[in-house]
Amino acid sequence: MIHLNGRFMPLEEATIPVLDRGFIFGDGVYEVIPVYSRRPFRLAEHLRRLQNSLDAISLKNPHTDAEWGALIEELIACNEGADQYLYLHITRGVAKRDHAFPKVVTPTVFMMSSPLLPPAAELKSSGVAAITTIDNRWLRCDIKSISLLPNVLLRQSAVEAGTMEAVLLREGFMTEGAASNIFVVQNGVVLAPPKNHLMLPGITYDLVLELAQAEGIPTQVGPVPEAALRSANELWLTSSTREVLPITVLDGQPVGKGQPGPLFKRMDALYQNYKATVMRQAD
Repeated sequence: MIHLNGRFMPLEEATIPVLDRGFIFGDGVYEVIPVYSRRPFRLAEHLRRLQNSLDAISLKNPHTDAEWGALIEELIACNEGADQYLYLHITRGVAKRDHAFPKVVTPTVFMMSSPLLPPAAELKSSGVAAITTIDNRWLRCDIKSISLLPNVLLRQSAVEAGTMEAVLLREGFMTEGAASNIFVVQNGVVLAPPKNHLMLPGITYDLVLELAQAEGIPTQVGPVPEAALRSANELWLTSSTREVLPITVLDGQPVGKGQPGPLFKRMDALYQNYKATVMRQAD
């Protein structure tokens, strides 16, 4: 069951007009929210990021946080599975094809749920492979835009190389992954690129830094040179649906000792404990 413009219906019945600006121009934003034990995870943070994306494209939020919360609760209830991930998709709406914003238009609001599967145990025990590639996207990567063709092409390059992710480089510095944030560990310090217009501010990115700082793990937020990436003791990728995963092979070369490192194992335990604690408190 999905939600489209105020109605819940089976996915197969959902349609949108071909003049929807999301279809014509990619004029819209989205958000992805993980759900554990039928409870949305860090909902306030996800709705805050959604608001930031809407503000960045001058699109009025069609719902208050309370209204989003009620819709999300109903969507979760309409679908099976204790663990889900919700996809929220808001476009500027239907109007004649013209680049300029229409003066009067009603946003299109689409929401769907999909099963959320935890990262496979073998991915945590052996790690994943990634490649590096040039970050050739636009300069507003902080907007969670539905115009994802550059990310699609970059992620496809990773798939064709037989790897999970593409780590992006811009002018000698690491920005993020094609569909994730990336952390570098050097000499016991967790390095993270700064939140700016060149990367999407990840909810899991924030949580990893919060957990590290709370546990006294040294962190450093700032530009991460390519040299630091290539000489890393550990690399992690993070996202709402993949949580925290170790990258153990980069461009065909082992990262550190070529296996998940001690800080990853510590962070993964911290993350899982935090998640379990939050879900217990929600009950």
